[in-house]
Amino acid sequence: MAPGFRMARFLAWFCGLALLAACTVNDLDQPPAPLGAFQLGHNIVVASKMQKVPISRPATEEEWITAMTAAIDERFGRYDGDQLYHFGISIEGFALAPPGVPLVANPKSVLAINVTVWDDAAASKLNDEVRQFIVFENDPGNFIVGSGLTNTREEQMQNLARSAAKTIERWLVSQNREVGWFAPRSAAGPAPVTAEDPDTPAPRPADG
Repeated sequence: MAPGFRMARFLAWFCGLALLAACTVNDLDQPPAPLGAFQLGHNIVVASKMQKVPISRPATEEEWITAMTAAIDERFGRYDGDQLYHFGISIEGFALAPPGVPLVANPKSVLAINVTVWDDAAASKLNDEVRQFIVFENDPGNFIVGSGLTNTREEQMQNLARSAAKTIERWLVSQNREVGWFAPRSAAGPAPVTAEDPDTPAPRPADG
């Protein structure tokens, strides 16, 4: 998938697929999915290129950075492996469903993000191309009534950020199973990491 964000495509997702949003029950009280030797290092979230669907409730870059950073820390802070990996996440676009807008029968909030994963010891990206995800909010109780009528915009943002973090976790579990992204290896000293891709931020070298 090309890393560039397309508002027209995002609008199509928002208008045409909102009713198909998958609901993921919050599983943070369960043991984390296996991720080998993974430990989260830097969690860098930016929103400088963020676009908003015109009918969406408003939200600032700072609010999205705060919500996404918290959701990533909440989910991936549970891993205590001995190899550091860093996340670079860019908020690309969003729609926070407002109340009373009959755009679709049941408007859903949606978020688009770009993700890059960095291996601290190797000083390189694990995914050569930016991975883009379009996620819907975790809102299992609102299939009949849109979330704009039942949730505040802060609740919508938290739900979207948590759904995004869960989606990233599923992707990483799949990659680890298929190609061993986080397989244990012999100890290696950290090396500096530099930015290569303008679409996602590069983390700083790990401390220590």
